[in-house]
Amino acid sequence: MKIATCNVNGVNGRLPVLVRWLEEEQPDIAVLQELKAPQEKFPEKTIRDLGYDVVWHGQKSWNGVAMLSRVGEIHETRRGLPGDPDPAQSRYIEAAVNGLLIAGLYLPNGNPRPGPKFDYKLLWFERLIEHAADLLASGAPVVLAGDFNVMPTELDVYKPERWLDDALFAPEVRAAFFRLLEQGWTDALRTMHPDETIYTFWDYFRNAYGRNAGLRIDHLLLSPSLADRLVDAQVDRQVRGWEKTSDHAPTWIELADAKPARRKQK
Repeated sequence: MKIATCNVNGVNGRLPVLVRWLEEEQPDIAVLQELKAPQEKFPEKTIRDLGYDVVWHGQKSWNGVAMLSRVGEIHETRRGLPGDPDPAQSRYIEAAVNGLLIAGLYLPNGNPRPGPKFDYKLLWFERLIEHAADLLASGAPVVLAGDFNVMPTELDVYKPERWLDDALFAPEVRAAFFRLLEQGWTDALRTMHPDETIYTFWDYFRNAYGRNAGLRIDHLLLSPSLADRLVDAQVDRQVRGWEKTSDHAPTWIELADAKPARRKQK
């Protein structure tokens, strides 16, 4: 099963790019971020015509998250985190799909730092960590996927010395990410590429994509029962080079089918 995350940076303005990627790569499940569209303006028919079930949580002009599936109906379980410090912001959607629990998230950017936006980012991250612990405690096979707006290590950012004051590379934010991992989550992309420079985002300015001056800020985290099923994890880097594309590239994992449980011998 192929599960992808993609910050589309405006679902309607970049719909041709999204459609082309879905047709070419055919992820089984995809979570989208930064829809930048109110609930009634999401292109539902276009997505369904491609063979996907879809749920979404829109917001006018900003944020917005969605989930797509071509491997079964989506059973939404939650939109918004428990105790969300600003529930008006559409940043989290969660659903049961084809035997998995999928959480799609768009963690706040947090800039400028310091300031109220950075404080909000840290508060939101704490709510995510608390809810992630509950998800693990449930014993369900879970994927946390989305734009986390954090570069965990120096390997995840081009010229890290230039990012020391940025909210995406702040010590508090990186520490929060590792506290999340320490619950038992597996960082799929880094597990498959432990020593590689691999990015998921390239700015529109200064020819960042051409120079490969990128960041790794889109992540897929796996609960323990799924970590053993991880077959591959990659970035569809070529999509970033398409015309009128997002500044993020789709990032995906492949999971092996679950092994049937052994019957106990009597």
